[in-house]
Amino acid sequence: MKGLTQKQKNIIEFINEFMNTQEMAPTIYEIAEHFHIKTSTVFAHIRALQKKNYLTRSSKARSISLSHPKKRTRFPAGVQSIPFHQIGEATPAEPGDKALVCDVARLLDSSAKEDLYAVHVHGSDLNGSGIFDGDILIVKSNPETVGKEDIVVAEENGREILKQAKDAVLNGVPDNLPQFKGVVIGLQRRIAKP
Repeated sequence: MKGLTQKQKNIIEFINEFMNTQEMAPTIYEIAEHFHIKTSTVFAHIRALQKKNYLTRSSKARSISLSHPKKRTRFPAGVQSIPFHQIGEATPAEPGDKALVCDVARLLDSSAKEDLYAVHVHGSDLNGSGIFDGDILIVKSNPETVGKEDIVVAEENGREILKQAKDAVLNGVPDNLPQFKGVVIGLQRRIAKP
């Protein structure tokens, strides 16, 4: 990917990963949301990538197409690659980690598997929840229901954080309303090697 800025390389990698996991192209809004940038900035990057012949795009929704897509990794039925999402102080488990591969069929009985992302726990205040630094959480975005004991992704002072739903208040609205950004539905713990 010579001649690309780091942000353009990241956008190409995100589009490729999104297309491999979701089997469709991301929208401009989804790219902007992932990178926490404005849609106008995404449009500028997309135009630059078009000029450099890295992708094509029409005016239709989800029409982005990569000129040189990376081959898709084949997984057994039910196994899916879930992208990492940064929340607050959380970072991917290892510097190179971009996705978590797991059997999502065990986590969901619906077809909403595209609404999943992974979060590496680092420095979160989740005492007493059984979640520790180093754990990887699987989160379902935009949950329809949230129980008071659920661990959620909430927005507080303009940033996303992990909290127990009973402790979270969003914009002055009591907990358990569907304004949470996500709810934890799974956990993967890395066991330290002796």
